[in-house]
Amino acid sequence: MIATDYAIRVQNLSKSYQIYDKPGDRLKQFIFPQLRKLINLPTQAYFYNFPALMDISINIQRGESVGIIGRNGSGKSTLLQIICGTLTPTSGFAQTNGRVAALLELGSGFNTEFTGRENIYFNASILGLTNVEIETSIKDIINFADIGPFIDQPVKIYSSGMVVRLAFAIIAHVNADILVIDEALAVGDALFTQKCMRFLRKFMLSGTVLFVSHDTAGIKNLCNRVVWLDKGKLILSGSPKNVCEAYLKTLYTEQQGEIKLEKIESSVLDEKFNKLKDQRSKYFNCSNLRNDLRVFQFNNLAPSFGNAGAKILSVSIHDDDNNQLAWIVGGEKVRLSVFGVAHDNLDSPIVGFFVKDRHGQILFGDNTYLSQVNIEKPFVRGSTFQADFIFMMPILPIGEYCVDVAIANGNQHEHVQHHWVYDALILKSESTSLTTGLVGVSMIDISLRTH
Repeated sequence: MIATDYAIRVQNLSKSYQIYDKPGDRLKQFIFPQLRKLINLPTQAYFYNFPALMDISINIQRGESVGIIGRNGSGKSTLLQIICGTLTPTSGFAQTNGRVAALLELGSGFNTEFTGRENIYFNASILGLTNVEIETSIKDIINFADIGPFIDQPVKIYSSGMVVRLAFAIIAHVNADILVIDEALAVGDALFTQKCMRFLRKFMLSGTVLFVSHDTAGIKNLCNRVVWLDKGKLILSGSPKNVCEAYLKTLYTEQQGEIKLEKIESSVLDEKFNKLKDQRSKYFNCSNLRNDLRVFQFNNLAPSFGNAGAKILSVSIHDDDNNQLAWIVGGEKVRLSVFGVAHDNLDSPIVGFFVKDRHGQILFGDNTYLSQVNIEKPFVRGSTFQADFIFMMPILPIGEYCVDVAIANGNQHEHVQHHWVYDALILKSESTSLTTGLVGVSMIDISLRTH
């Protein structure tokens, strides 16, 4: 029996497939082992085992939202199919506690000759709904899918977006306890994706979500725990921020060769910050609803990785008079400066930054590529560099924020990371006027009038 506090329990789960080099080997495997056994000869296998999953153990509590990441072929979809009961494990077991609704593959479970309406009845009944429950929900399902008159047309003429709309609409209305989603949301358009996100956030208040995606930003946004699979093995399980960062580092290692982990060299920074200028003081005091942000010094011990062709030495935030700032106000114009040194000749250097919340979700950021794409400014070995980003600091909710910075060589799509520094700079929002959203903008004026 599965413990009642667990929604999903996976213990020592393994799944192997028999792989045959030639079609004829299947027939040999069916006949010859039995014949050899009859004449007391040792058996011979005409296949080799491919381990899709190896000794996986995961416990997911009720109400948890767990993401699964990994490269293609790492076993993510196989694990979900076993959990949902559409595949049988080779060894170990997977148990679920409650009704499971799954969106594993585009249109899986649909009969393409049936109409959308007929597939609603067919799929919902498989998921455990009675005819009375389906009749009660079918209007809401059709409205959620929003595919118009195509609901009464055969599914075989649907676009991929229409298929996923219908599939998600069904699982959203079967009163499931556990929701399993495998990359399906990547197909929908922006408006439908937002509708799905609203449903998911509401479902996550009481239900359990198991979500597979290559979108680490979406994983960080939706999940409170992440599991990383690679080549059928469980590599890491933990907080979205830590697991996604480790996964990203490994991807770059595979693309670029061995990556050197190191501590950042200490840089001499002035501990005494210039006093505020009159102009900043007036700006700070213009409203009692301001957003106060503390700026901590560059973290000399921040974890980093890269090919070491360049190195970031310090990161700081300045005002218009080049004063290094210890605290700023949301809505203020600031300059984020990244200083470093080139250890190799870089013909197309790119410097960039991200600002992340405490979950590791990227809030905003930019890089130098587009602004410098037509300007030939290679880095020469031994030269120092400075990248400046001037922007209006958004208004941030109360909490801590991290700034990642990186120096790479190449273009937006293909580049070599030479130094990526996690959490190089910490910002702490002490007070804020923001009531909704992840970030806010500085309002020029807000008024309310009667006429």
